[in-house]
Amino acid sequence: MKRLIGCLVFAIMTMGGWAEDNKTEPYSAELVKKAEEGDAYAQYRLGQCYQMGNGVAKDEKKAFEWYTKSAEQGNAHGQYNKLGRCYRIGIGVAEDEKKAFEWYTKSAEQGNAHGQYRLGNFYREGVGVAKDEKKAFVWYTKSAEQGDSRGQCYLGLCYRDGIGIAKDEKKSFEWFSKSAEQGDADGQINLGECYEGAKGVSRDEKKAFEWYTKSAEQGNAYGQNRLGWAYESGIGVSKDEKKAFEWYKKSAEQGNVTGQYVFGRCHLKGIGVAKDEKKAFELYTKAAEQGDAWGQGQLGYCYESGKGVAMDEKEALRWWTKAADQGDEAAQRALQKFKSK
Repeated sequence: MKRLIGCLVFAIMTMGGWAEDNKTEPYSAELVKKAEEGDAYAQYRLGQCYQMGNGVAKDEKKAFEWYTKSAEQGNAHGQYNKLGRCYRIGIGVAEDEKKAFEWYTKSAEQGNAHGQYRLGNFYREGVGVAKDEKKAFVWYTKSAEQGDSRGQCYLGLCYRDGIGIAKDEKKSFEWFSKSAEQGDADGQINLGECYEGAKGVSRDEKKAFEWYTKSAEQGNAYGQNRLGWAYESGIGVSKDEKKAFEWYKKSAEQGNVTGQYVFGRCHLKGIGVAKDEKKAFELYTKAAEQGDAWGQGQLGYCYESGKGVAMDEKEALRWWTKAADQGDEAAQRALQKFKSK
């Protein structure tokens, strides 16, 4: 089992100067006074208080109002970190991808490293603007060159997958290294995969294991899944199915679909735990309902073979079809075999 892990969009990281995080200055009369007097930074912080409910009743509409005041004064943090995000996911205002794009652009053009990598995300995904991988690469580069760990991780992804630039495993490795060494959990996963797969660097399973561990211990669900795989397969460490099971469990409990699929496989096959087909069926169902092709394929298998559920060929065909439509080869083979009966 192997799934390459890309960077997670909208992860919370730190940057030079102010930090983008959920640590807010507590609500106080002094903070309100400064905000009402027009202090852009105080307005930004007051918006955080209302968004997080720090010292005051949570009120997303008021948060949006204060972020707007801060952003309209040209505050780059209010523009991208808060107002852009408000429009992106609907905090105190209706979702509006175009307006989110506009505010992230304002922030990025002021040189805000976080705004730059997020603007890169918009171009890469085609959110609020026409998809343009070359522009995404440009903005990721600007962010990465300022030392932003998220920008560095995304730039590594570009070089790894050929997003807006020719593939270059060595450069990918270099940028993932910069990101990982700053503590970026996604950068650490990707760096671990470079070492495991000899991508841009000599194969070194021990280093792969070390980086997966760093990511997992930060609570990253993908890192936990990769660490579980390392223990199950003996990548850089002695095989230990019980530890593999423990890390898969942590990943699955966070709602990670890959973690749920693998955790289900543990219960189905008795990896680090007693076999429990009903539990496996439940976990495959969770992964499948979130659109995971592997989970859908295995759920089809459960229905076809009566593992944890009554046999039901119609349901098996339904789930195999969903998985096959996503390109899952095992499901495609299962369909062909079924149809040839």
